[in-house]
Amino acid sequence: MGTKQYKVLGVMSGTSLDGIDIAYLEFEYINNWKATILHSETIPYTKEWYDLLKNSAELPLKDIYNLDERYTEYLAGIIQQFIRENTIEHLDAVCSHGHTVLHQPHKGLTVQIGNLAKLAKLIQQKVVCDFRVQDVELGGQGAPLVPIGDRLLFGEYNYCLNLGGFANISKEIEIEVGVEIEHEIENDLSIESRKKSKIKRVAYDICPMNTVLNEYASRLGVTFDSGGEIARNAEVNQELLARLNGLNFYKQQPPKSLGIEWVNSIIFPLLNESGCTSEEIIATFTAHVAFQLSENIQNNSAKKVLVTGGGAYNSYLIELLQQKTAAKIVLPQTDLIEFKEALIFGFLGVLRLENQINVLASVTGASKNHSSGKIYLP
Repeated sequence: MGTKQYKVLGVMSGTSLDGIDIAYLEFEYINNWKATILHSETIPYTKEWYDLLKNSAELPLKDIYNLDERYTEYLAGIIQQFIRENTIEHLDAVCSHGHTVLHQPHKGLTVQIGNLAKLAKLIQQKVVCDFRVQDVELGGQGAPLVPIGDRLLFGEYNYCLNLGGFANISKEIEIEVGVEIEHEIENDLSIESRKKSKIKRVAYDICPMNTVLNEYASRLGVTFDSGGEIARNAEVNQELLARLNGLNFYKQQPPKSLGIEWVNSIIFPLLNESGCTSEEIIATFTAHVAFQLSENIQNNSAKKVLVTGGGAYNSYLIELLQQKTAAKIVLPQTDLIEFKEALIFGFLGVLRLENQINVLASVTGASKNHSSGKIYLP
C-alpha cells in the first residue's frame, strides 16, 4: 500500500451520555498502521441536550428526524470550536459516529443522528460518517464496529474490552473448518475430509453497564458511582443477581448487540420491581457486569485484556473482574481509556477514504466484509 499519513478528527457520542468525545488523531502506515492521539477532549452535554437524548428513543420517527437536524447543527458548533481552540489546520477529514437514537437491527433499523450531509458544509471539512447503516442493510447487527481497529492497532492483546454505556468485547477465535482433500488410489479417486483451523475476529455486546449504573447513581444525587464505592459498600441481592444472569440474551451466540430499547423494556422494569434500594441495585448490577465479563474471558494467566471506556475507572468492578479471571487486566494511559472509541472511529474513516474493509462480517453477521461510511464534501 506504500506509506500513508492522515490527520483526522474522531468524534463519538456514547449511550452513557457523558458528552461528545473529540480526538485529534494522526494515522501512519509503514508496513502496518500506527495511531497517535494528538489532543482529545470530552465536551459535556448541556442539561437540555442530555434530557433530549436520554428520551430520544421514545420519540416518533418524525420527531427523531427533526432532532437530527438540530443535533447536526449542535455537533457542527462543537467541532468548529474544538478546531478553533486547538488551532488545527489541514485536516484530511472529520470522522464522526454521531449519536445512536435507535438500534433495532432485527427490524433493519439503526439511526445515528448528527450524520447529515450539511455537517460537512457547516464545518467546511470533508466528513466521513454514518458507519452503521450499510451493515444493517447487508443483514448485519451494525455493531460493534471497533474490532477492525482492535485487530490492526491493538493486536498484541487477546481481548479488547470496552466498558461504556454497554460493555462489549473483541477477540480472535480459532474455528475448525472442513477441508476436502482428493487422493488417487489405484486409479480410483477418493475424497478425504479433514479438519483445519482458521482464525477469525468476533466481537459483541456483553451486557448493559453505565447506562444502568448511572441511572441509579442519579437517583442518589450523583452522576455516577465514582470508583464503584457505592457498590463496594452495599449488599448484593442474590435473587436479583440470579434473575439478571438468567436473561435470555446471555444464552445467545454472537453476533449480537444491545440498544437502549432493550434496557428500557427488560432491565429497568426488572430492577424497579425488585424492591431493592438504589444502592443495592448498583451493587447487584456491578456484580452482574463482573460475572458476565468474566464469562467471556478465558481464565488463563497468559492472556492479556485491554480495558478502556469510562468503566475502567470503576476500581471495584475491575477488582471483581480480576478476582474472577487469571488473565492480566491492562489499564492503558488515560487518553486511550477515554478516547479509544473516538480514535477507532477516526480510523474507520481513514479506512473508508482508502476504500479498505472497515467492517468485518464475522463480527456483525453481515453478508460480507465491506467498507462502510458516507463521505460528504464541504
